[in-house]
This record gives sequence, C-alpha cells and structure tokens, in this order.
Amino acid sequence: MKYCPACGQPVERRVPPGDNLPRAVCTACGTIHYENPRIVVGCVPEWQGRILLCQRAIAPRRGFWTTPAGFFEIGETLQNAAARESLEEALIRVQIGSLLAITHVLHAAQVHVTFRARMLDGEFGVGAETLQAGLYDEREIPWEQIAFPSISFALRCYFEDRRAARESLHFSDVDRPL
Repeated sequence: MKYCPACGQPVERRVPPGDNLPRAVCTACGTIHYENPRIVVGCVPEWQGRILLCQRAIAPRRGFWTTPAGFFEIGETLQNAAARESLEEALIRVQIGSLLAITHVLHAAQVHVTFRARMLDGEFGVGAETLQAGLYDEREIPWEQIAFPSISFALRCYFEDRRAARESLHFSDVDRPL
C-alpha cells in the first residue's frame, strides 16, 4: 500500500503507538491500515470412493491439479464458499461435511481451509477456471502434478483418515513458495 484509501495521502510503514508490528500508517490523517491474511476455502469432493480433481486453467500453477477451492467472499460462510467454488470450478453440487485441514501459507499471507464433501450426484463439468475435471481413485491421483502443498496435505490426510475410519482435523504450515 502506497496511498491511504481514506484520504489519498502517502502511507509509511511504522509501528503505531500501542502496537508491536509495523503497519501502513497514513502520513496525513493517521489512519492505521491493517493487512490480514486472506482465506482460501475448498473441499475434497468424493463420489463413490473417488475424488474429484480439477486441472487449473489460471495462474498460479496453470495446468496443475487441485481440488475445488478459492478465495472466501464477504457475506459467505466457509461452507457456502466451499460449495460455491465446487460449482464454479467443476459444476458440481456438494454436501459439505466436516473440517479436514487448515494450512497456514505464511509466505503468501493466506490460510487454506479444506472440508470433506460428498458430491450429490456423479455429474461434473468444466468451469471457467478449469481445463478439465475428473474422478480419481487414490492410486490414480497425479501426485507430482498437484498445484499446491496445502492440497497435497489435505488429500493425504483425507485418504489416511478414510482408511482409519475417522474424521480428524489436521494442521500444517507452508513457509516458502514452491
């Protein structure tokens, strides 16, 4: 941030009185602008034991595979956002289940939240951000072509939990880019 959204004047990074971290502070009106991590939300959709994956049509990681996920919007619940992203990216309707994984993507100032989900029917397609989509058994997943560490982590946890007949919540941290 270079200019204050409140008054248009320059901002500088400094620790405001009573705070302990550098913030963007307006040099004219004194408004403190807090920058917080963005939330990415998605799900691992299952249909008859197979997982739906989407091949990304957009940057970053165009051509790599992911589960449906995207940025959380104002006015949504996390579950609604996961269902919306599933519909947008793979044209699927899902029932969102339990929370599966939370990954802190520190270098990107993001938190990735992943749910378990059940597809309501076996129908799927290709949304605007997807090159192709398909249902995969665990052994068919293109592990080396998974777009993000948070997705690999969530998928591995999903299959581990499924084999153990449990639904645990898993946490991970990613502190550097791919």
